[in-house]
Amino acid sequence: MLEAFAQGSTVPVRTMLGIGTQRPASLPSGAVWQDAGHPLPNDGSVAGARRALAIASQAGRDDLLLVLLSGGGSALMALPADGISLPEKQATARTLMERGADIHELNTVRKHLSAIKGGRLAAASPGHVLTLAVSDVVGDDLSVIASGPTVSDDSTFAAALEVLAARGGHGAYPATVVDRLRRGAAGHVAETPKTGDPRMSRAVARVIGAQRGAIDGARRAAEALGFRVHVVANPITGEARVAARELVDRLVRERGSLPPAPLCVIASGETTVTVVGKGRGGRNQEFAFSLAREIARLGANVAGASIGTDGIDGPTDAAGAIVDGGTFDRARAAGVSDPDTYLDNNNTYEFFKTVNDLIFTGPTSTNVGDLQVILLA
Repeated sequence: MLEAFAQGSTVPVRTMLGIGTQRPASLPSGAVWQDAGHPLPNDGSVAGARRALAIASQAGRDDLLLVLLSGGGSALMALPADGISLPEKQATARTLMERGADIHELNTVRKHLSAIKGGRLAAASPGHVLTLAVSDVVGDDLSVIASGPTVSDDSTFAAALEVLAARGGHGAYPATVVDRLRRGAAGHVAETPKTGDPRMSRAVARVIGAQRGAIDGARRAAEALGFRVHVVANPITGEARVAARELVDRLVRERGSLPPAPLCVIASGETTVTVVGKGRGGRNQEFAFSLAREIARLGANVAGASIGTDGIDGPTDAAGAIVDGGTFDRARAAGVSDPDTYLDNNNTYEFFKTVNDLIFTGPTSTNVGDLQVILLA
């Protein structure tokens, strides 16, 4: 949501704008809503970005532009830079995600293909800019949340080129995208606003909802149910199927120092998936599948789950999945002869659909990363 306020006034002097995938049941008087796409931008994302830039650029020097920002904004508010088409930007983001790019890599490229990200929204406003953000990024880096449209950006065109080289090579991406990044690296295209840029001196940004905030809610719920709680200090990152195994490895090593059962282990972060198959699934479903392989090492009465706090895991309508020591036995009883083929084909959605272990929350209208929970009875 963006609003412009006159100095000393509590009354919005310009249209309020909201951009998202789910239109609220009601909007404040004078507010405009723009439906947009996620996890890939669509024409609505472009329309929303144009409106946002118009609000910013029309603010007076004594006005305050208030930006309420959340994870997912990179796709929801997307305006390709000159010479880049929306399909080219979509193809670039899709390839990066399929090649396992993490959020920092993905947003480094996005910022340098955009006319609004990487501080450009704030730079477009002559007035003061205040950003209040809900974070889905490990470490709560404001320059990464929604690709940092209102904060300075110290990533570079050269770094974006390096990401493409590492995630499939330049030939895997549209020629116009590679050309723009190369011209930028050579100094022929203006960089994103950097630290110390005078255009950013009137912009202030704060995280009001930390990425690990979901842990606090999970802890309270677990304690209310009578569980002792152990919170994993390090964020869960990396390839989803590997991260699940590493989490179990760590818990096995530390088992003697953990509180006794009933125990709830809580972790959070954001993993990635390198897509090699043609199935459906998401990082939480791949994490849960790998967890099901390993979970017996923690004991006989153990269950686990991995969910996306936005209620959407990858290109599916599930938030994630729940598993226990009998997951694969139930799958075989349901006619699944070789469960591993589902993971090999990135088709974990269909696997968990077979055993009825998908988690459906519906869109939650917020995003503070992923949450993993393991219960030991």
